[in-house]
Amino acid sequence: MSTFNVPTKNEVSENNQAIFTQLEKGLGFVPNLYAAFAHSETALGNFLAIGQGKTSFSAKEKEVINLAVSQVNECIYCLSAHTAISKMNGFTDEQILELRTGNASFNTKLDTLSKFAKSVAINRGAATQEAVENFYAAGYTKGSLADAIILIGEITITNYFHKTTDVAVDFPVAQTLEQVAI
Repeated sequence: MSTFNVPTKNEVSENNQAIFTQLEKGLGFVPNLYAAFAHSETALGNFLAIGQGKTSFSAKEKEVINLAVSQVNECIYCLSAHTAISKMNGFTDEQILELRTGNASFNTKLDTLSKFAKSVAINRGAATQEAVENFYAAGYTKGSLADAIILIGEITITNYFHKTTDVAVDFPVAQTLEQVAI
């Protein structure tokens, strides 16, 4: 169990308190991982600025990336959070589990995106040539590739932060792939 505490709103800076208020309005609560970033005067705001940036990807496509990368990095916090978010974006439990494996048999374009994200994550940024070629063949552009790398970086930040801090998961805990038959 982690000794990295999750600060309350009263324990963070005034700037972070304002961010907590915005998160509470938008999400209904402040996720533990976000709150833990608030130990720093700047980390939470900087991280959220990345996530609030514009992208060429739809909400569903973003979740494809989040699930594939979080599975590669074995981050239970992010798998749990993005399982819940993926359900809100219309994915079924079965589709979510499949996306975590880097596949999407139910949608050719999402399958290519999932495989690309998994390849980038597994290879520490050096996606296979096949994954890149298939990404372009699916209709994605060089701009899409740049946006995908930003999204992969964003989820990798939270994956690494949770793996280091082990703050409590405050979403319904996702099953491990070993717990389910895919």
